Amino acid sequence: MADIADLAGNLVAPARKPPAAAPPRRAWTVGLAGLGALLCALDVVVVATALPALQADFGASLSELEWTINAYNLVFACLTLTGAALGDRFGRRRMYVVGLAVFTLASAWAALAGGAGELIAARAVQGAGAAVLLPLTLTLISEAFPAEKRGVAIGLWGGVSGLGVAAGPVLGGAVTDGLSWQWIFWLNVPLGLVMLPLAALKLRESYGPRPQLDIVGLVLAAVGLTGLAWAPVRAPEAGWGSAEVLGALAVGAVFVVAFLGWERSGAKYPMLPLGHFRRRGFSTANGAIFLMFMSLLGALFMISQLFQVGLGNSPLEAGVRILVWTGMPLLVAPLAGALADRFGNRPFMLGGLVLQAVGLGLMAWQVEPGVSYDRLVVPLVIAGIGISMVFPTAANAVTASVPPADVGVAAGVNNAMRELGGVFGVAVAAAVFVRYGGYDSAESFIDGCAPALWVSAAASAAGAMVAVFAPSKDGS
Repeated sequence: MADIADLAGNLVAPARKPPAAAPPRRAWTVGLAGLGALLCALDVVVVATALPALQADFGASLSELEWTINAYNLVFACLTLTGAALGDRFGRRRMYVVGLAVFTLASAWAALAGGAGELIAARAVQGAGAAVLLPLTLTLISEAFPAEKRGVAIGLWGGVSGLGVAAGPVLGGAVTDGLSWQWIFWLNVPLGLVMLPLAALKLRESYGPRPQLDIVGLVLAAVGLTGLAWAPVRAPEAGWGSAEVLGALAVGAVFVVAFLGWERSGAKYPMLPLGHFRRRGFSTANGAIFLMFMSLLGALFMISQLFQVGLGNSPLEAGVRILVWTGMPLLVAPLAGALADRFGNRPFMLGGLVLQAVGLGLMAWQVEPGVSYDRLVVPLVIAGIGISMVFPTAANAVTASVPPADVGVAAGVNNAMRELGGVFGVAVAAAVFVRYGGYDSAESFIDGCAPALWVSAAASAAGAMVAVFAPSKDGS
């Protein structure tokens, strides 16, 4: 924990000269980075199947239950650029350890929470730890592997990240049914305690090129992203036309514009060189990943409820049925990453987004009262293969499109786009669902679920249109 103390008082001081680089331990780097990504991805969705148990224990309101998920996602989305910048400034290995320590301690706090308010606070701190941890997992891999071999490593990283999304509903349901909801957080603690010393010993330290931290940029970006993310999180309850939501969007937009202006002309060492957006590999991959996660998490929000509310399955049964969709990245993403090294990222980004759109469209077409699981398997598999192709190749395209010194910046932007896309995806799917259906009956739920899935499919199709403009094999 001395690393945390060393950060105090050094935010704008010149960076210490990094020690001579040791050879990277590539297997350890992929393993530890993958596990870090797994923890972050898992806690995005693992709480969903425990919500009824939380309501029973705490007597929590619907709003409080929503915030046990939203607090994590909101902080995660808004601070991920900050996490990447801290890694560049203070050392990527060091900040990986700090982020992992914060995440682990917050997991223990969440497990010990005595009320809904305390749990929400712990989830927010968890999100802050994840915002540091996740972008650095991609940076550490990119720094350890040359560009021509990076696709395989990022493919493995993408497969493990996908496993987190896949395992969340199953693990949450199984642990809640078999033990108690507290164990969905306790399980993070021993894994984190094992990973902390291994990360400190096995990862190679590296730094970004900027000798000072861009404090003004960090504040402007954090406030701007908070406003943009707050609006869709609150919209289902407050209404898209409410003063709160419109005000949040306005504040977010103003601060993002101010951030861009500061980065262009005011910052001595900008945290985000805007010239990167002129690179097609950078801009198209970030646009594609935003729309892919908007589609993915919006659909996951609806489909996980479809099996329970619309078709009468238990939380564990629903999680198992979804595995044919969300478990695909574990099988397909490493292969897609390896093939992308040979054929380029664009065919897999484009093909994956098309497959996800087709799978979700078929799912929406098949959904009706009493539909059998057999009719839903093929659409879920098609969509699962699609997301598996996009996970690694979008990340690889972003990191390959910038100079090696800016890989941390690229990873931070990519993860910010992922999380913001997910926040908007859930909000839009919920708004469409409420417009056409509700929770009054299974039939009413399905009436709203099908249009929401069509919108998620459309988001993926829009992502495919963006991916058409990606470069073939370079990041220009």
